[in-house]
Amino acid sequence: MTSDSSRAAMLRVDQAGEFGATRIYAGQLAVMGQRSPEARAIARMAHQEARHRVIFDRMIAERGVRPTALRPLWDVAGFALGAATALIGPKAAMACTAAIETEIDRHYGEQLDELGDEDPELAETIRDFRAEEVEHRETAIAAGAEQAPAYPLLSGAIRLGCRIAIGLSRHI
Repeated sequence: MTSDSSRAAMLRVDQAGEFGATRIYAGQLAVMGQRSPEARAIARMAHQEARHRVIFDRMIAERGVRPTALRPLWDVAGFALGAATALIGPKAAMACTAAIETEIDRHYGEQLDELGDEDPELAETIRDFRAEEVEHRETAIAAGAEQAPAYPLLSGAIRLGCRIAIGLSRHI
């Protein structure tokens, strides 16, 4: 059984994560432009992430949940991560997506397990978004994410950063 504070923390983290994703993609597109096949794929994923953020923004407002106080940090850090990975190259930008979506898939799965049948609206939203996040990971891998320079190191560092961001956003 999840408490109201646990569901509020879920929404806070999920909204922060979707905001961070939009900033990562903005950083990547600022470096890559819009013309390459990778940039077009990133633009499509960014559009979905923006839709996710709008829905979580609405749910937070309707439920009176306090958003994370770390939003200014996620704004800058997300854009910087996106720009840095794009500067390394398109495969590194895709490696960033693959790493983050791996963590988000795991994170959303844990949330669904915790929610059970207690909050059908939130659970359905998370299930829908999780499917799109998995699709993003598959797109990134198909676009050569695993061929990025130092992929295991890059992926591991980004995944760790994602887990830290989730933990911090839950409480702050």
